[in-house]
Amino acid sequence: MPLFKTVNVLDVPFINATEADFLTVLKERISGHQNTFVVTANPEIVMYAQTHPEYLSLLQQADFVTPDGIGIIKGAEMLHTPLPERITGYDTMTHLLQWGNAQHKSVYMVGAKPEVIADVADQLAVQFPNLTVLGIHDGYFNDFAPIAADIRDKQPDMVFLAVGFPKQEQLIDQYRQASNGLWMGVGGSFDVLGQHVKRAPEFFQKHHLEWFYRLVTNPSRLKRMMVLPKYLLEVRKHRH
Repeated sequence: MPLFKTVNVLDVPFINATEADFLTVLKERISGHQNTFVVTANPEIVMYAQTHPEYLSLLQQADFVTPDGIGIIKGAEMLHTPLPERITGYDTMTHLLQWGNAQHKSVYMVGAKPEVIADVADQLAVQFPNLTVLGIHDGYFNDFAPIAADIRDKQPDMVFLAVGFPKQEQLIDQYRQASNGLWMGVGGSFDVLGQHVKRAPEFFQKHHLEWFYRLVTNPSRLKRMMVLPKYLLEVRKHRH
């Protein structure tokens, strides 16, 4: 029996849950050493899955897919199956790091550029001194198997992988049995945690305009942003 009902947006099953309820379940599963695969999916991921059936199938087999992005919330509304709120990868990760710090949990981080991951290590030491960092590795590896072997040896409570989709989800799907904890792909979250990229100010977050802030501060994102209108058109076709 699934823990949460799901809402399908273009065949991707998003959890119909509040962030608070989702975090409660995650903490229980982490504490109970339950193997858990979380995907934080935005419209880009959903659209990629439309033309890559093996990736879609992987998303459908994850334990939880969260609506990371206002586009997913809008899409669910258009399909008359509304979701309560966004559950972003960055917020989920930072909340779990805070909780892990309070509960003396352990973490393993893989991804980003060498200079970014070095700053992530510094931030973890400063912000979460009671969190045990069992491993920290940049995203420039040819073979994940040795890292997976290290994870198997060390058995962290949480593994965060920030190498971008579809690679992070494919690696988690392949190697998640290495440890009985949380496995979660977090995209560009290490850049924010390592203070290389500024998170959108609260006004933009509250008004669901983070995408706009990111576009203005980084115009090279325009090509990626063009996925959104295509996605909304695709959702519209699936309306009954």
